[in-house]
Amino acid sequence: MGILNATPDSFSDGGKYTDLSRAMDRIHLMLKNGAEIIDVGGESTRPGADPVSVQQEMDRVMPILEKAIPVFKKAVFSIDTTKVEVAEKALEAGAKIVNDVSGMQKEPGLADLCAKYDAAYVLMHTQGDPKTMQKNPEYEDVVKDVMNFFEQQLAEAKKRGAHKVILDPGIGFGKTTEHNLKLIAHLDKFHKFDLPILVGASRKSMIGKILNNRPTDGRLTGTVALHYHALTKGANILRVHDVKEAFDSIRIFNAVQSQQ
Repeated sequence: MGILNATPDSFSDGGKYTDLSRAMDRIHLMLKNGAEIIDVGGESTRPGADPVSVQQEMDRVMPILEKAIPVFKKAVFSIDTTKVEVAEKALEAGAKIVNDVSGMQKEPGLADLCAKYDAAYVLMHTQGDPKTMQKNPEYEDVVKDVMNFFEQQLAEAKKRGAHKVILDPGIGFGKTTEHNLKLIAHLDKFHKFDLPILVGASRKSMIGKILNNRPTDGRLTGTVALHYHALTKGANILRVHDVKEAFDSIRIFNAVQSQQ
């Protein structure tokens, strides 16, 4: 899953792809480099980010989706949003996945929409919202707590008719570096749900912290290493900024796995 942030303030690539022709070039490059899913977002979810209005978010993502979906017919497009209105417009335009960082805590209606459009729903765990989530995240046992959250929200999603669910433990969303590492180390436990697992740790601050406060543009090797570890623990989808390097690591992983 390649990331396309149509935002001025995302933590890693904010402002780069707000122009339509640059966004189209970026999508083309990510697909050429091995991406199968393009995740388009119009609201930054970096720690401390301010929310944006429905209209603002729509104005950022819809021109991209309306132009890109008919052009890149083999790609699967995902809308990264917590708003029902934005998700519905994206699904109408041909998006096939709703990536909800709030895990139905803001808008349970996103599950209804996925049922209506036969779309996949990414159920992500978060504690708090982007504005406050990194202030002082606490868990009794982060792996058990995330498991309990998935159990509860999955029951609700199924009740609403959403059956194509992808689980995302929410690396960096209301979690300390230790919490994040624990989730990656025990990712295989989430296979009990028998659903695809998505991991998105690309260039995140935990990598910077482990590498002596390395800035965002120096976190590529750390990202590949962390995602590779997630693959060994059964991750099915990697959400990344650097598609070529991620795709290379997946090919190496698959080659090694084929000999076991």
